[in-house]
Amino acid sequence: MTFAGTPRPRPRWYHAETDLDDFAIVSYRVDPGALARHLPKGFAPMEMIFEDGPGALVSAVAFTDRDFHFRFLPQVGIDCGQINYRAYVTAYGRPGVWFFGTALDHPVVAIPRYVWGMPWRRDRIRIDADWAAAPARWRLRAGQAHCEASELPEPLARLEGFTGEQDWLERLTHPTLGWYRRRDNRVGTYSIWHPVMRPRHLTASSARFPVFERLGLIKEDTPPHSVLAQPSLHFDIHTPPRPFVRPAPRG
Repeated sequence: MTFAGTPRPRPRWYHAETDLDDFAIVSYRVDPGALARHLPKGFAPMEMIFEDGPGALVSAVAFTDRDFHFRFLPQVGIDCGQINYRAYVTAYGRPGVWFFGTALDHPVVAIPRYVWGMPWRRDRIRIDADWAAAPARWRLRAGQAHCEASELPEPLARLEGFTGEQDWLERLTHPTLGWYRRRDNRVGTYSIWHPVMRPRHLTASSARFPVFERLGLIKEDTPPHSVLAQPSLHFDIHTPPRPFVRPAPRG
């Protein structure tokens, strides 16, 4: 069975949209207990079974925004680098991602940071990719964070921790709900939509993401679990984010 994605919600005039160029998901296996210490009540790591036991995943998702704009203001678009730091979790049983933070290489970072209270910060980000090379190459530089990766000769037959392609496509590349801790310490949420990814499998020759190191989830020399990349991907962002409302108990 092929993963078919999710229906596209009808875009609203106040939503945003963008094309993400040189898109890559650099994932790390982490200890579920260590990850759980950073999550609010009702949130839990999405545990997976690896060859040597249980684990969880976090990812640095890096790309270049191309023509990011709000639908009511299409003539004002921005182009800049962005890195989202996320973990795969459930919130009261519902799957999605927990955002530790986002780095954005543009002054517009002030809107999510100060208007919406999101854990965003300004950073210099450079992403380069050569998709026509043999093998294709992808590179990130953002302060102490960096990654250099090249395409594998053949797609991985199996991605460790997942039952098959449909499993990792759905859980690793297609979460549509996200949560984060707001500046007022409450939990916020927002949603996105994008078509099903058809990523290329890369391997990292070097990688470091100090955000995850400071959280105690990985060490400086921890190798990535996987690198999935795609030249371009369209995104709908259902702005504005809103406070998370705990679901009512069943029964």
